[in-house]
Amino acid sequence: MSVQSSSTLGSQPRPAGHVRGRQQHHLTHTYTELAQAVRQRRLNDRTRWFYIALFAGLILGLGGTAAGVILLDDSWLQLLMAGSLGVIFTQFAFLGHEASHRQVFESGRANDRAGRILATVFVGMSYAWWMSKHTRHHANPNRMGTDPDLEAGAIAPTREGLAGSSRLRLWVSTRQGHFFFPLLLLFGLNLHLDSIRALLSRQRVKGRWLELALLVLRFGAYLTILFLILPLGLAFAFLGVQLAVFGLYMGAAFAPNHIGMPILPRQGKLDFLTKQVRTSRNVSGGWWASAFMGGLNYQIEHHLFPSMPRPHLAAARRLVRQHCRAQGIAYTETTLLQAWGIVIGYLNEVGIAARGTFQCPTSSTLR
Repeated sequence: MSVQSSSTLGSQPRPAGHVRGRQQHHLTHTYTELAQAVRQRRLNDRTRWFYIALFAGLILGLGGTAAGVILLDDSWLQLLMAGSLGVIFTQFAFLGHEASHRQVFESGRANDRAGRILATVFVGMSYAWWMSKHTRHHANPNRMGTDPDLEAGAIAPTREGLAGSSRLRLWVSTRQGHFFFPLLLLFGLNLHLDSIRALLSRQRVKGRWLELALLVLRFGAYLTILFLILPLGLAFAFLGVQLAVFGLYMGAAFAPNHIGMPILPRQGKLDFLTKQVRTSRNVSGGWWASAFMGGLNYQIEHHLFPSMPRPHLAAARRLVRQHCRAQGIAYTETTLLQAWGIVIGYLNEVGIAARGTFQCPTSSTLR
């Protein structure tokens, strides 16, 4: 779920950093130099030891949670186990995201196999559906008409998404920032349902029947065990808490990535370096932020070097910040609390835009 301001780069006075012709060629050349510096420092080398340790830790956590469920029997303390399971499933989702970007293994096929298993068996999502969506996002982040994260849903991603809305929808949209975190409690359930809908649709999906079989086995085993071990009411409460924590954690980690950053118009060209940096936001905090967000706190570096393993992103950040400073490209980094504040503010302002003129708070930075 990604929500943005309805303002676009094309609707504002041309920013000083907007480059064409020779300047655009110059920035393309400087990205090549930056990529070369990254290669020289071997920051794209695989860190298999890290991912083996991370996977082993998550398996131990999963086993410990399962043991807790068995030992606690019908106690309402089971809800703590449900919350723990929601966190663990989210961490598996982060790991699946990294496998999909070829960060774990050298072989693309091995990464795809790992990503599909992590997504379907551990997280309960369609890998093929998510890969199609996420690949398009990386190719054109925050670009109207091409970035699927800008499509309207329960929350209006842009002002245009509110066109023709009912009075009730407009009333809700003017306060959608305040509803954002409560709505994230349903985000996990929505991811499961969207995956199943995509696999059952008529659109072409690679590995459709394999993923459907894995999802049926996953949900069947999970729900059967849950409702056999726990009383009916407690089982439903357990499932609700697990889904709520999973959705809240996933949304809270992904939300800061691009929300409130400039949106690109449908037409117009922008060099790769500027496009990826200007539309992304980093979250400060170092190792703890990286652990909490699965490396998504280094969003700028991740977009510039998608296959870079998580342990190397911090070193890449130093190179990228220095490079952007030298080239005059705005590099955005905030704390996590500040990023969440921007999310809430933007969502409310996008909703208010339906009733009047909307002024993007970032527009002044583009002039």
